[in-house]
Amino acid sequence: MIQLVPLLAALAVTLVVAYHRLGLRVWSIATAVAILGAGLAVGSHWLAIALPLLVLAVVAVPLNLVDFRRAKISAPLLAIYRKITPQLSPTEQIALEAGTVGFEGQLFSGKPAWKELHAQPRPQLSIEEQAFLDNEVEGLCSRIDEWQITHELADLPPEMWEYLKANRFFGMIIPKQYGGLGFSALAHSAVLQKIASMSATVSSTVAVPNSLGPAELLLHYGTDDQKNHYLPRLADGREIPCFALTGPYAGSDATSIPDFGIVCKGEWQGANVLGVRLTFDKRYITLAPVATIVGLAFRMYDPDGLLGDDKDLGITLALIPRDTDGLEIGRRHFPLNVPFQNGPVRGKDVFVPLSQLIGGPEMAGQGWRMLVECLSVGRAISLPSSATGGGRAAVAATGAYARMRKQFGLAIGRFEGVEEALARIGGYTYATAALSRATAAAVDRGERPAVPSAIAKYHATEWAREVCKDAMDVHGGKGVILGPGNYLGRAWQGVPIMITVEGANIMTRSLMIFGQGAIRCHPYVLEEMQAAAIPDYSTRLRAFDRVLFKHVGFGISNAARSLVLGVTHAKIGGAPGDAYTRRFYRKLNRYSAALALVADTSMLVLGGKLKFKEKISARLGDVLSHLYIASSMLKHYEDEGRPVSDQPLLAWAFHECVWRMQMALDGVIRNFPVRPVAWLLRALVFPLGRREVPPSDRLGRRVAAILTAPNEARSRLTDWAYLSPTANNPIGRMNALLPDVIAAEPVERKFLKALKSGELEGLDYDAQLASAEDKGVLSKGERELLARVRAATFEFISVDDFDPAELRSAGKRGQGGGTPATLRNVA
Repeated sequence: MIQLVPLLAALAVTLVVAYHRLGLRVWSIATAVAILGAGLAVGSHWLAIALPLLVLAVVAVPLNLVDFRRAKISAPLLAIYRKITPQLSPTEQIALEAGTVGFEGQLFSGKPAWKELHAQPRPQLSIEEQAFLDNEVEGLCSRIDEWQITHELADLPPEMWEYLKANRFFGMIIPKQYGGLGFSALAHSAVLQKIASMSATVSSTVAVPNSLGPAELLLHYGTDDQKNHYLPRLADGREIPCFALTGPYAGSDATSIPDFGIVCKGEWQGANVLGVRLTFDKRYITLAPVATIVGLAFRMYDPDGLLGDDKDLGITLALIPRDTDGLEIGRRHFPLNVPFQNGPVRGKDVFVPLSQLIGGPEMAGQGWRMLVECLSVGRAISLPSSATGGGRAAVAATGAYARMRKQFGLAIGRFEGVEEALARIGGYTYATAALSRATAAAVDRGERPAVPSAIAKYHATEWAREVCKDAMDVHGGKGVILGPGNYLGRAWQGVPIMITVEGANIMTRSLMIFGQGAIRCHPYVLEEMQAAAIPDYSTRLRAFDRVLFKHVGFGISNAARSLVLGVTHAKIGGAPGDAYTRRFYRKLNRYSAALALVADTSMLVLGGKLKFKEKISARLGDVLSHLYIASSMLKHYEDEGRPVSDQPLLAWAFHECVWRMQMALDGVIRNFPVRPVAWLLRALVFPLGRREVPPSDRLGRRVAAILTAPNEARSRLTDWAYLSPTANNPIGRMNALLPDVIAAEPVERKFLKALKSGELEGLDYDAQLASAEDKGVLSKGERELLARVRAATFEFISVDDFDPAELRSAGKRGQGGGTPATLRNVA
């Protein structure tokens, strides 16, 4: 055993140096010293010391002689790298260059710099933005009649359209100099959350003009004339925009759009000018039926060379006024009974001058770059905010309903099956709220968060589906029966819309999150690709050598960190946070290292084939996503002042994220096509097996308790939801009634005990209450409390019914079957 001490010392030093990333030279010296020192200290045979030193010399000397290393190691590897690395297409290159890298890059590093996360300023609304939320947005929400919008009109009422225009809801992202509100991304998110807590139709109507579309594109790329003309008109609603990208033959694959424009001369406003003659067929275009200005993506060709030598100029963007000859705004689509304005846009030989190209003729062919640069900003706000608003409403509604709805003499919120659903609603909403706030804050810091926006779009909408499903399950028949009193049914119907739009979720998860993240967020992959593309050989070799060996050290370090943190179950290592959250940061350190190790190994072994291994890519994306979400939650917890009452919500959502990370990594390893590599990865990532578990029942019970009673944590979780107890807002009225419901519970238990014992007289509830007061079981105040709560809760446990004639479409009414009857509630 003594003879193995020098070797074991070398391995121990290697592990420590790799874990702490101390560098090649430090490793070389420290390992040599450890071999000599350990061997001499225990009296090892000279061969037991010499052999490890010889192996060390063979490995370390060539690596430390930079010129030798470049010529004999890096040069052959560079040649191989250039052959096996798939060439990025121009569209892929543009997509990669479009975004910026924020803290998500740290999560790919294997050793996140948490100080960077904590140094980010706390997101906060300005006084003006908060006032708009408290006044104009409250005013809008107080006008929303979701049944009227979705069932009677299939549209917003005219006065609501005018309110939106007059209060510049369509100009939130437009600067004040052009007549807009000039709001931050956080304010934009807050407005959408509050509206979405009342109506998906209204929130979609407000979201689209403030997302990817004419206003956003004009702000970044428009000419001064275009900005001065269109932006004030978009801000005050004189112009209603839509943006036509998707067509029958090109959806997520936007670069394959068949719509085209030919450069030619034509008539425009009485003059013969140079322009583009367009032919296109688009569908699923939100706001198209009411749009006055259509943004269009098309492929631009110049066969006669009127603009230069290039015949195929590429994807280009244009603005087409509604009254342009040949433009056809089609009939409406009807997306799952959520009737926001949506429909097809078509045109054949539609002529517009070059001045209608967004950015003018100079931006011809730059459309794909323009789209991907702006898409990440819009996608980071619209759908995550809408999902968060819906989740906040579900928390308020389902928590209150579970407390006031009784079965078997108990509030249904006390049943463990319902507790499970409430825990998921609370935990997922907490995570979604933190995620949407993080992406909005990134936009406000000037980032273009391409990877976080894809993470936010996918996970916020997927969790919205889960939250809505659980809310429907808890409400039972109340959620199923549509009518003016149903505040869940339309949301449940509309959830698949969020899943589908702005990049279908299947493709977002399988292709985008890790596909972009692996290159953009990795500290060395993009640098290696750029180094390998340098024209001058000597410069190329020096750059490649420098990055390559940083990458090698990075990989070795992540292997060491994965092993050490796996063996210790992430109970060691420096970490920020308080006594409660420090363990959470350590777990993220572990899974950051594991992600970096498995991702590097996948790219090395599978190479270009990884692009087509979508299931592996999706699972790696899941790990990156949950690292980002968990980091967002920890940052949110810090920003809120580390509230103790939020800890059950944070813990539930965090353990859910960590368990999902573990299962995603396990899925990658189990399905990795090269089995010996998979066995090695399992030994490094899960040296003691899979030890993470989903949130416990006890923790879920604590989350459910938060949702079913007024408290600070619940108030924070429902912040930015519309909870005013107005006539049009049953959720707000339920929320306001909740304290009385809780106050009545001990009184009700006393009453039911007397009733069960046969002490009370009467068959109906009112007679029994009167008997209880007469016999001294209840005081007068207690009797009045029970009567008042029972009468108030009856509205919320009741459902709607209709005369058959009311359910016929408008065109079929009056063809027999009786006359319309007044809508009424029945228990």
